[in-house]
Amino acid sequence: MYFWGTRGSLPASYSAETIRQKIDKAIRASCDLTGQTENIQNSSGLSRLSGLSLPFAVSGSYGSNTSCVEIDQGDEYVLCDAGTGLRDFGNFVLKTARSGRNKSNIFHIFLSHLHWDHIQGFPFFTPAYIPGNRVCLYGFHKELEQAFVRQQEYPFFPIPLKAMQANIEFRVLEEGREYDIAGYKVLGIQQNHPGISYGYRFVKDDKIIVYSTDSEHKENAGNDEYSFLQFFKDADLLVFDAQYSLLDATSSKEDWGHSNNVIAVELSVKADVRRLCIFHNEPTSNDERLDEILDETRRYLKFFAPSSPLLINMAYDGLQVDL
Repeated sequence: MYFWGTRGSLPASYSAETIRQKIDKAIRASCDLTGQTENIQNSSGLSRLSGLSLPFAVSGSYGSNTSCVEIDQGDEYVLCDAGTGLRDFGNFVLKTARSGRNKSNIFHIFLSHLHWDHIQGFPFFTPAYIPGNRVCLYGFHKELEQAFVRQQEYPFFPIPLKAMQANIEFRVLEEGREYDIAGYKVLGIQQNHPGISYGYRFVKDDKIIVYSTDSEHKENAGNDEYSFLQFFKDADLLVFDAQYSLLDATSSKEDWGHSNNVIAVELSVKADVRRLCIFHNEPTSNDERLDEILDETRRYLKFFAPSSPLLINMAYDGLQVDL
């Protein structure tokens, strides 16, 4: 699983690998000036130095692309949401030998909802302009196709959706129905968010991935019969919206449609989730603050469930999770 976009509505991308390369170059330059090049033998040593000897907030970056997650790297691509991270994903596809510009590809994109930060990358998705490619867009909102058409209409964008030369399909899904798509069993769940959002549960080869962003969990989340406990049950990876602190989520930003890291831990433990990935990071939080939130979340896990084997990550643009 690869994270192409993990933030709110900030369109510029700055990946962790870009930062590491900058640090590597700075170290090389510093060593050359001081005559200490013998301390660093090769580029792999540089990577270890820049990647492990410094905090992630220094050696990398959580990035700023909006939501886009690739959950499969097989012959048919499967993604969740079409934020600005979709642009980087599309450019990557065109550069790979497996795909490239001269090979037709199939893309399955599941939309949590139609707010702009979750669809704004599609007009810049280069594979959608290439004849022979097939792009299938899935969602539970009846306005699915209309939303994509309107964001590329005049005066919002110079190129209309109909000018894209790939075969673009819109499929409105039904609540409560399980689908077989691209080798996955796919099930959706309605979530508490302005305009309503949907989470997705993907099952393939005994592996379970749950993508649940833009969802606010309130007081009833503490009930043993809470519907999301079954939806998250035994997930190998849960991608969970924890944009706000507990204080913000229960006070100034209550009913804004996002959750916090405390409820993320509690639901994950109760549902026997194996790995939790905090997602949809607050765009005003810098890398140092996100590092702090990750540390706070791991400390809370030790307090809430000391013996829990749950693994916790903070999503960032460029994060790869192997299941």
